[in-house]
Amino acid sequence: MAEVLVFHHGHGLTAGVREFAEQLRRAGHTVHAPDLFEGHVFDSLEEGIDYAERVGFGTVIARGTAVAEGLPAELVYLGFSLGVLPAQKLAQTRPGTKGALLLEACVPVSEFGGAWPQDVPVQVHGMDADPLFSGEGDVDAARALVETAADAELFLYSGDRHLFTDSSLPSHDEHAATQATHRVLGFLDHIK
Repeated sequence: MAEVLVFHHGHGLTAGVREFAEQLRRAGHTVHAPDLFEGHVFDSLEEGIDYAERVGFGTVIARGTAVAEGLPAELVYLGFSLGVLPAQKLAQTRPGTKGALLLEACVPVSEFGGAWPQDVPVQVHGMDADPLFSGEGDVDAARALVETAADAELFLYSGDRHLFTDSSLPSHDEHAATQATHRVLGFLDHIK
């Protein structure tokens, strides 16, 4: 079974993120889901992003890195949207990484180094018409990652919702979220 470090999205550590983490635990995985917003949960994504901008995206990433430093190196990093920043940084830079799951965001590999580590498998999940994922370049970064990494997959779901995997938000899409969860669990089952 895998050990997974889950980073929440811009709303904060919502009930939906906690539920997703619990699904992974029920499947037998060890899961850590830290609160990078220090107790703040926001009703709108805009409010959450404003908070992240005020404290600094670098601070949010540093909080995630600090959590990882207290855990074994052999982790799978999973990030939802904003949480992809610390997840991707750690996956690309921390020795011992077992895998990365990037949900609803992906940044260019050059953001955290020159190339994706060849021994780190990665999956990227997003909706094909999500204005944040498809409209702001994340899908292009994901396609470039898939072209260059040794073990990378991109899963596009039909729809225009951002944060479709969070069951506690109005943007939740049960069908797509179920597919994504199934693929995430399959990925984790193959981590050695």
